[in-house]
Amino acid sequence: MNVIDNYLQTIDPRQKAMLEHVRSIIKQKIPDGEDTIGYGMPVIRYNNKYLIGFCAFKNHMSIFPGASPTEQMKDKLSGHKLSKGTIQFTIDNPLPDELLNEIIDLCMKRNSTV
Repeated sequence: MNVIDNYLQTIDPRQKAMLEHVRSIIKQKIPDGEDTIGYGMPVIRYNNKYLIGFCAFKNHMSIFPGASPTEQMKDKLSGHKLSKGTIQFTIDNPLPDELLNEIIDLCMKRNSTV
């Protein structure tokens, strides 16, 4: 078990299933992404850089792709609560896989230009 597996063991089972799904999509696109904990939450690093984080909260879950990907995707994410660098979703209103894939692509593009 790694640090993200340990984190996932501590959260609500339904949120755990949703975040495991998010993680699996990230890992499909970036199989050599590094599982870490950063800022107290699960983070995937790629090429030694923060790529994307995710976390469970009492009434929602969030991914943390950063400000630029969130801003670029805001029109497609109108059904979700957004703040700078954060996208919230729930069990009843999950992030569609297609949008998550687009967000991950933007994160990878951002990291390649930094």
